Amino acid sequence: MFVERNPHMQKKAEQLVLKFSCADQPGIVAAVAGLFSLQGFNIRESSQFEDIYTSRFFMRTVLESTEGKKDLADIESAFKPIAERYAMDWELCDAMYKPRILIAVSQWGHCLNNLLNSWKRGSLAVDIVGVVSNHEEMRSLVDWYGLPYHYLPIENAKKSEQEAKILSIVEKDKIDLLVLARYMQILSDTVCEKLAARAINIHHSFLPGFKGAKPYHQAYERGVKLIGATAHYVTTELDEGPIIEQAVERVSHAHTPEQLVEFGRDIEAVVLQRAVRWHAEHRVLLNGQKTVVFTP
Repeated sequence: MFVERNPHMQKKAEQLVLKFSCADQPGIVAAVAGLFSLQGFNIRESSQFEDIYTSRFFMRTVLESTEGKKDLADIESAFKPIAERYAMDWELCDAMYKPRILIAVSQWGHCLNNLLNSWKRGSLAVDIVGVVSNHEEMRSLVDWYGLPYHYLPIENAKKSEQEAKILSIVEKDKIDLLVLARYMQILSDTVCEKLAARAINIHHSFLPGFKGAKPYHQAYERGVKLIGATAHYVTTELDEGPIIEQAVERVSHAHTPEQLVEFGRDIEAVVLQRAVRWHAEHRVLLNGQKTVVFTP
């Protein structure tokens, strides 16, 4: 299966990222390297992994043309016979293309601010094109960054109408990725399916897992020694999507619930930013209900 490019992506590119998965078998790496050598590309970086339990092979390769910019459609056409021979799920992208990001947020701005700050200073190679929210609290922050703020409240419990507006923005602005930066709404199955592998969520993750209101206070009552956060792709199963990144921090009996909240928010911001970065750099490949992440 070939993943279509966003039409905003340039038609010509000098550096490419190829990522694919397929059943493991002899000759895959040689075939890929040989084809791109004939097309005038050097391999700058390459990562591989075999899932020995499913016999599935995963690969991410960064390629650089020795002959200037190349037409992406021509390179794709040249690669298709190899992709078909090995029945690959594959994607070929311009390495310099910055994915178009829409951020959804509710009333907590720690993850949003971290993403916006990283984007503004140029350390996060994405193109954030707007923020949607069911509350007004984050408007002043988003205005300061000079981005559109789409206030989309859920009126009269008509959630489907509000979600239709979000999907309209996604389509109109050619969004590559929806980032739920502490957006405290559960997306419908319809939205999850339309944005499969194109929406990332962040949530607290404890052992044991505390659900419902005030999870950090619940953690305090149970005397946990580790708190953490998980970033994952959004699926129809609530908080059960393929995990991209996780982190934990050790805490002790001396920490108050308020301190746990602050520690947790810091971890959430870092973990979400990593997940967005790795997705934008085409480092994440789906492996059933899991992911293969070729971290730098």
